Amino acid sequence: MHGRDCGPDRCDWRHDLGRTTARAQPASNARVDTPTQTVEVTGEELKTVKVERIGERVFTVERDAIGNIDFNQDASLQVFTPYPGRITRLLAKAGDDVRKGQLLFEIASQDLVNAESTLISAASTLTLNEKALARAKELYASHALAKKDYEAAVSAYEVADGSFRAARDAVRIFGKTDQEIDQIAQTRRVDGTMPVSSPIDGRLTARNAAIGLYVQPGNAPAPYTVSDTATMWMLASVPETDIPLLHVGEEVDVRVMAYPGRIFESHIVNIGASVDPATHRIQVRSEIADPNHELRAQMFATFLIRTGQATRSPAIPEGGVVREGDGTMTVWVTADRRRFTKRPVRIGLVRDGYDQVIEGLQAGELVATEGAIFLSNALTIAAQ
Repeated sequence: MHGRDCGPDRCDWRHDLGRTTARAQPASNARVDTPTQTVEVTGEELKTVKVERIGERVFTVERDAIGNIDFNQDASLQVFTPYPGRITRLLAKAGDDVRKGQLLFEIASQDLVNAESTLISAASTLTLNEKALARAKELYASHALAKKDYEAAVSAYEVADGSFRAARDAVRIFGKTDQEIDQIAQTRRVDGTMPVSSPIDGRLTARNAAIGLYVQPGNAPAPYTVSDTATMWMLASVPETDIPLLHVGEEVDVRVMAYPGRIFESHIVNIGASVDPATHRIQVRSEIADPNHELRAQMFATFLIRTGQATRSPAIPEGGVVREGDGTMTVWVTADRRRFTKRPVRIGLVRDGYDQVIEGLQAGELVATEGAIFLSNALTIAAQ
């Protein structure tokens, strides 16, 4: 049947066979004392009853919520071209892991053609001024050239050299290397192909590029999106009643269906500024370390956070607690492992198969942790 355990901080609904009140006929040699709520078990019945000494366990107040995994948007970059152009070559696809500086795609850029043309012109001008300066030095050394004419040749060379350096820098902005720039200047051949590289190490999480597509700086969608997947986000939808319990920086346990039994440690990095008026929930974002890149965006996930101080209390296995017909919780206490007395208790939190006992039981006492249903039903039938 369905049972509800209510403590001072939490109520849990669950299906618990250990708390059913189904009838079972007691063995014929079980002796029942109804007024004292006592059942004495002998012989074979002892094998159906397991007795354990109550110990203490640590119980923490927790809240849970559901949500999904997403990329860390703070560590994701959209890769645009610095200048407009038409895509001529693609060198990466979505899902690829890339390094900083790795080539992603190339475009044919008219702006690059113009910059390279300026470089070629500046290189030619510099060559002419180098020759003119060399002749001027010879003539000036032989006193065949006036000083002012020599100084004019020096000035013209310096201007040409400055223009050439500026032209090189303009081409370098387009991603060309110094070797490629030297080749363009020497061969006097224009290459309008502009490479676009990854700005960071990470994984390509989106690709909207296609050969022939005309792209412009900042014009969405970006040809590529690259994300650092060493960390991921867990976006949880939390009831507004839990808002006072949440704080940025608090540790959170995250579980995903793809890895049963695994716990991914994370911490809260952001609590939404507004509540959804339709659901009365708020989005809470936590950051998860994922160095092995096991998580994927849009995975279904659950969020568990400890919201109160841990307390140490007597704890009993769930199978040792019986829900009676009137809704009360009872356990069976014994001193000699044969004679069992029914005792009401108040149950609090439930953690890892154990019930927190708030009232009615002390650590060190002996209780039936298996077979409690048999004892309760024996007493019920005897009272009829």
